[in-house]
Amino acid sequence: MTPTFSGRIQTRIFLILVIGIPWTLIITPVLPAQRGDLGWQSAARELYPVMFTALAVVLVLGIVVWEPIYHVLQQFRWERDWPSMFQLLVVIPEAIVAWFVVREVAPDSAVGVTKVTFAVHVGTSWLLMWLFIEGPIRMFNIRYRFRGGRILGKW
Repeated sequence: MTPTFSGRIQTRIFLILVIGIPWTLIITPVLPAQRGDLGWQSAARELYPVMFTALAVVLVLGIVVWEPIYHVLQQFRWERDWPSMFQLLVVIPEAIVAWFVVREVAPDSAVGVTKVTFAVHVGTSWLLMWLFIEGPIRMFNIRYRFRGGRILGKW
C-alpha cells in the first residue's frame, strides 16, 4: 500500500519531532551565520528561535499547503505514489516558500540568518528525514508501508 494522505501527515509530524528537533539542537551552533562581534555561543542562542521557527513553518506549510497539493498530484500517477527521488527533491519548492515565510515571522533579534544558514539547516534536516524514511522507519515500524504510512493506528 502506498502512503495515504493521513499517513503522510502523520509521518511529517513524526519526522519533525523525532529527527528535526534533535538535529536542530545539534546543528544550530555550527550553522554559518553572520555573527559579528558575538561569540558562537551567543550567536547560537540567538539562532535557535529562528531555526525552530523554520522547523515549525515547514511543518505547518507541509500540512496545510504541500500535502494537499501532493495528494492531488499523486492521483494522476497510476501507483499513487512518488518515486523516492521526488520525495527528496520536494525540499526545493518547500524551502523557497518557507524562507519567505520565516523572514516575515522570525524574531527580529536573530543574528545573521542568511540564505545559506537557512539552506544548510533545512537541507540537512530534510536529508536526514528522507534517509530515515528510506530505511530505519521500516525497522522500527515494520508495518509502516502496509498501514499507508500511518504512525498511529487508524487515525
